[in-house]
Amino acid sequence: MHYIVHCLDHPGAVDKRLAHYDAHKAYLASAKTKTVISGPLLADDNETMIGSLFLLEADTKDEVVAFNQADPFNAAGVWASVNIHPFAKRVDNR
Repeated sequence: MHYIVHCLDHPGAVDKRLAHYDAHKAYLASAKTKTVISGPLLADDNETMIGSLFLLEADTKDEVVAFNQADPFNAAGVWASVNIHPFAKRVDNR
């Protein structure tokens, strides 16, 4: 099953995000949960990072919740809100 994880940062969290970026990348690279695609959400200036979006592949939502809770960004308090939803991934437009 696929899941979308939508995270919004606390206001002004860019410096905190950057301080934990290497640990976050290492965590994603070594995690059991498969990341299909991920990246930062940007403000309207198309530069300032304001959150994160993940498309994950996992057996259960509980696995995704645990994955998110163990992320260094979460542990550092970068994210103000996290929403997790099942996602019906389609590879064509039908």
